[in-house]
Amino acid sequence: MRLSILALIQILSLSLASANVPESFTQNNIKYQTYFSECPSKSSGMLALIVMKEFEKNKSLKDVKERIINEKLDEKFFLSDYRISYNPVINTLRVHLECPEPLAKVQVYKSNGDEHYSAILGDNTKLYEPHYENLMKAEKKLTHNLPLLAISTEQLESSAPTELAGFIKIMNPELRKQISEIIISKNNELTIIFSLGRKATSVFMGADLWEEKITKLDKVVSYVTKSKRFPTTINLVNSKKVVVKFSDKI
Repeated sequence: MRLSILALIQILSLSLASANVPESFTQNNIKYQTYFSECPSKSSGMLALIVMKEFEKNKSLKDVKERIINEKLDEKFFLSDYRISYNPVINTLRVHLECPEPLAKVQVYKSNGDEHYSAILGDNTKLYEPHYENLMKAEKKLTHNLPLLAISTEQLESSAPTELAGFIKIMNPELRKQISEIIISKNNELTIIFSLGRKATSVFMGADLWEEKITKLDKVVSYVTKSKRFPTTINLVNSKKVVVKFSDKI
């Protein structure tokens, strides 16, 4: 039996109202419990419907799992994890979906400098379709603009995505919101462009000890923000000293 439009509306409205609380309803004599965590309600509601329709055919979790794997539904619907279980005693199917926190808009380029494709970097270090950002913003699960991250195809296959994701995650949230661009060179040297006081500030982080340097960077940015005199560059390549340069124009 096809799921009704009412069921779809119910899923979406419940998840929008309280995405962090499991919601229950009954359809075709099966009780469903959905939990969407911080996932976009629109995409997660659609995936829940696919799962429900597939399960109702034969009441087979194996069929559901095979469809998710074969059609790559976890990628298509922006999942970082999912758990689907069925309790035959109470005739209840539970759908638990988890999604990554979006950290940056990624521009992947080839070795010759040509742009290859765009994606969204999640906090689980995986890349997702750019539309993920739009869905999160539409539901106000993302309230700031993501920084632009430029990275080569070669670096994408290295440990760089994991290191960058970890680095961004430990940042003070207010500091993170002021990043406009992140650039990582072929030598793994990190440069961050901040928008401080509506002016661009280039921060040179070097190729190592990024987590150690972020504490110093946070203090410098906090100080210049209070003084309302914003530097053009902050050099943290040498972890033992910080070099701050201001424009000659006051």
